[in-house]
Amino acid sequence: MPTPRPTGRPRPEQYAGQHDIESGTAELVADRSDPGGWSVLVNGANSSYVHVDDPTRLDFEYMQWIGTVLDAIGVDGAPISAVQVGGAGCTLARYVAATRPGSRQTVFEVDAALATLMRQAFDLKSVPGLRLRAMDGLVGLRRLDPRRADVVIRDAFDGDRVPPHLTTVRFYREVARVLTPGGVYVGNIADTAQVRESRVEAASALEVFTHVALVAEPTQLRGRRYGNVVVVASNARIPDDALVRRLAGGAVRARYVPTERVRELVAGVKPRHDGS
Repeated sequence: MPTPRPTGRPRPEQYAGQHDIESGTAELVADRSDPGGWSVLVNGANSSYVHVDDPTRLDFEYMQWIGTVLDAIGVDGAPISAVQVGGAGCTLARYVAATRPGSRQTVFEVDAALATLMRQAFDLKSVPGLRLRAMDGLVGLRRLDPRRADVVIRDAFDGDRVPPHLTTVRFYREVARVLTPGGVYVGNIADTAQVRESRVEAASALEVFTHVALVAEPTQLRGRRYGNVVVVASNARIPDDALVRRLAGGAVRARYVPTERVRELVAGVKPRHDGS
């Protein structure tokens, strides 16, 4: 692996190709249509897209939806305190740093070798307010002080699924402990057309949070496709109307499902506890 270089504009081309990491392999692939764009593949799966010249660019549809939720939190453009479980290329952390200057962010990435590679390839040490820690997300949350985060984001995968211990009622209780009273949790789920996993997670979140909403591409919620579903949870009221408008008018149209409808969707669904 190349010797770390001084901070400045990231030079991922020095790290192009495949690297061994603790969980398998990571590969950095240049975007042939855009010299500033880079894909990060973890064990062959597209994990992140990072644009070194434009940190506000979110290529994955679910990241655009999360970005919309982040934009709606608090005062537009004001700094926030954010915690992210699952890092890879830290695309969302770079987005927050660019759109909300002065924000404090902690990212937990369980694979230490991947964290090191991303830190070097994308010069993450130069991102203001960002701290990348090699640690399991649940362990990391437990070590944080109560009420220290305005937002907690979970975008962590083991293959094509979220690690089970990051989907339980215990996990959501830990998230709630770390969030400020008006704080918001945002989690990414890869789900089948039956959206079973999303309903289980929503039921688990409702054991802890007063308000739980879902965001997905409309055909996903009609049982017609596999795709991403974003769960939004808070003990403060979620700005439903604003999110409905922003998500419907986004580059990738999404449907927003408010708490009342989510409660109907999870009727009879058992929350996930440890070992279930």
